[in-house]
Amino acid sequence: FWGRVVDRFGKGVRTAPRDALIADSTAQQWRGRAFGLHRTLDTLGAAIGVILAYYFLTSYKGDYIAVFLYSLIPASVAVALLFSVRERKAVAPLKAKNISLRWSSLNPRLKAFLAVTFLFTLGNSSNQFLLLRAKERGFEASMVILLYLLYNIVYALVSYPAGELSDKVGRKALLVSGYIFYGLVYLGFALAAGPSSLWVLFAAYGLYIGLTEGVEKALVTDIAPQELRGTLIGLHATLVGIGLFPASLLAGLLWDTFGPAAPFYLGGALGLMAAFALWLVL
Repeated sequence: FWGRVVDRFGKGVRTAPRDALIADSTAQQWRGRAFGLHRTLDTLGAAIGVILAYYFLTSYKGDYIAVFLYSLIPASVAVALLFSVRERKAVAPLKAKNISLRWSSLNPRLKAFLAVTFLFTLGNSSNQFLLLRAKERGFEASMVILLYLLYNIVYALVSYPAGELSDKVGRKALLVSGYIFYGLVYLGFALAAGPSSLWVLFAAYGLYIGLTEGVEKALVTDIAPQELRGTLIGLHATLVGIGLFPASLLAGLLWDTFGPAAPFYLGGALGLMAAFALWLVL
């Protein structure tokens, strides 16, 4: 439990500064592909991690300690490489007393987008429920890992082209399409009758997140004031984090009370509602 808490704390600390660093190091006309490239490389690493997890799970049954110890090696190398990164100072650093973030002063478009993001997140429960659904539909633990590998491969393949496309045609079309995909995929998980359909659903879920995650980050940096970019990226991540907790808690309650399909019906409905709301506000 405490290992998980520290892990999530680390993600909360690093996400906004990392995204701000990417935005500051990239011209606006290339921002979508920059975030798409980051998501592609990040997810390729995750896919390799899933392959290694499958190897350990099938070769060293029950020996999870070895998995976690070996995972420290690439993590340590990544931290060491960060020391070679040099920031490009795009603007003069602001004094702390000059940084003021008032909701009323934000761009109306940004406020509306953040509100829609929060609405969507309320139906975006933890991916663990997808894995549980696969197991409930008859997949063994090792096969569930392969489903997750398929999701990561599609996610990695789609992220960079989606980011590049968003630079050419705009962010709105891809985000709305991605949210629609999410809603339909979650309805598919609710209706899934057998194992075969889950292969298609996990691939489609990778398509949804590949279309949206990097593009959404690029959109936040597009409409955030440059001097408050890091703060507003952090605000976006905060709203997502606040929404994810009740979303997952509610999904668990619905699963236990009404059955495994219930949380996916809710997620599907909120995903489609968010797609329509996003189409209106952008």
